[in-house]
Amino acid sequence: MEAQSERAGAKRGLCPCITLNFSTRKKCPGKRFLLYDFIKNSEMSDSSPFKMRLVHLDLKGAPPKVSYLSEVFPLFHALGANGLLLEYEDMFPYEGRLRLLRAKHAYSPPEIKEILHLATLNKLEVIPLVQTFGHMEFVLKHEALAHLREVALFPNTLNPHEAEALALVGAMVSQVMELHPGARWFHVGCDEVYYLGEGEASRRWLQQERNTKARLCLSHIKAVACHVLARHPATRPLVWDDMLRAIPEDQLSASGVPQLVEPVLWDYGADLDVHGKALLMEKYRKCGFLRLWAASAFKGATGVSQALTPIEHHLRNNVQWLQVAARGPADVLQGIVLTGWQRYDHFSVLCELLPVGIPSLAVCLQSLLHGGFTEDVKAKVENFLGISNLEVTDFTSEGPGSFPGSDILALVTHVSLHLRSSVDTLLERDRYVSGWFSPYHRRRKLVHPVVAQHIQPQALRLVAQLWWCPPRGCTSSAASGFEPDELSRS
Repeated sequence: MEAQSERAGAKRGLCPCITLNFSTRKKCPGKRFLLYDFIKNSEMSDSSPFKMRLVHLDLKGAPPKVSYLSEVFPLFHALGANGLLLEYEDMFPYEGRLRLLRAKHAYSPPEIKEILHLATLNKLEVIPLVQTFGHMEFVLKHEALAHLREVALFPNTLNPHEAEALALVGAMVSQVMELHPGARWFHVGCDEVYYLGEGEASRRWLQQERNTKARLCLSHIKAVACHVLARHPATRPLVWDDMLRAIPEDQLSASGVPQLVEPVLWDYGADLDVHGKALLMEKYRKCGFLRLWAASAFKGATGVSQALTPIEHHLRNNVQWLQVAARGPADVLQGIVLTGWQRYDHFSVLCELLPVGIPSLAVCLQSLLHGGFTEDVKAKVENFLGISNLEVTDFTSEGPGSFPGSDILALVTHVSLHLRSSVDTLLERDRYVSGWFSPYHRRRKLVHPVVAQHIQPQALRLVAQLWWCPPRGCTSSAASGFEPDELSRS
């Protein structure tokens, strides 16, 4: 389920534990402000309304090496997570006719087993996620499988009329389940099924009486869920809920889908419609869904090329999900997934790297665990991360911290807040660069030697800033935790 601009919630609402003060330091010099002024006498919960708190690892962009996961899993557990949603995409070691789906640096079977072992050691229950309907770009981009597209030109969506299509996703699910024996849940995706109903086979099918896009969508979800349950009766399929929201109650109830899957209601907005979410939960309950899940975001939902994580946005989002949980019966929501999108889709650039988003994850997890964000919770987060003063309203926290990957955060912060503007100034405003070293010249490797002498001192100074201003070892740390080829795709 990839983050899109329209995902940013609807109506503004205030969380039960905080009021929002939009005062700034500029208005009151010398006075220290937090964005959050806490309601006096508000009681903080000692236990989260979400029994399961899953950290989502989106592995289709800058997937961490196992060595880095071994360092960060203990932190996830300490912060209050008790599960992982692993979205493998092309990082799973598919075999046989599915081998072409593997990325260059896909995990090996022993590495998958090591990841699961590390998760177990840190009391993190693993739920695998495999897209089986929409967001199938990593599958349908291949020429050998392009005939299974819903619309021939677009690799987004699987053609639900092709028997081979169901066999394909069935094989994918089977291979992943083989390395996840005993998994209690299996997420089959099924979000943002763009262009459904626009393929030739679907157009013909929709011309028949009583056939609708909703019925077409439900039939495929049901087929995938039945495949999972027939082979793994103890494993419950999860689905993203966006394709279900607009379907009438009677149609959902009659489809049989509510008896087969558990929907995951997702909204990553800072001002999500709490009342609307409560009504949606009630609708799903009436349709027969016995268990529901929520999904917030801790990164990767505020811009396709976002480099630094806006903690304030994600804190508001997660605290408002606490409001949603308070509106429904205690036994409805099974848990919450804190999504951390790495790319908006298979073909987009990277958004925030995992280490960059860890302070946001820490704030969100601790707020969900304790029922809100107070000065005490802030102090706990700072202690976990080794940050002397964590800012949730901007990107200027005091010190980079001492958590796994904190040096990568320092490097990205330096590049984003300081070096990038200097580079842009050089490339766009320097007369020698714009006049004699333009993209045209660089592509053709043409430069006048005299001009090179004018440009070189500034360019070398910027290179020196990149390598020496952040804490030394940042770049080697990035290489040790992530594949360089994957980072270069940003």
